[in-house]
Amino acid sequence: MTQGIKSWLFAVRHKLATAGVGVLLFVIGYHVIFGVNGVIAYQHKRHESKELQQQIESLQQQNERAQEQIKALKYDPQAIEKEAREHLRYARPGEMIYTLPATKPAVTPPLSQKHPQ
Repeated sequence: MTQGIKSWLFAVRHKLATAGVGVLLFVIGYHVIFGVNGVIAYQHKRHESKELQQQIESLQQQNERAQEQIKALKYDPQAIEKEAREHLRYARPGEMIYTLPATKPAVTPPLSQKHPQ
């Protein structure tokens, strides 16, 4: 009889150990995929990193264009004249500047409304 109890305890202990290892593997797998530094978080951070890199490149290009414009405004007489004419509305002696009012788009009634006859 003690032999039967021992074999039963061994079988139960073996099943419990197997179940415990299974639960432990499940918890570790869940943490690897959904944890704070898991696969999902890694993909999100990688996507965010690519977006930030694109923003950096765009800002660097804007900065280069602004630096070129600053350099032109410091040393290029044609660029200085263009800026003065366009933004400050300066004119050469004897020239006249005409400013036209901004055009407003024509207002058309919606198609759903019918005109009374």
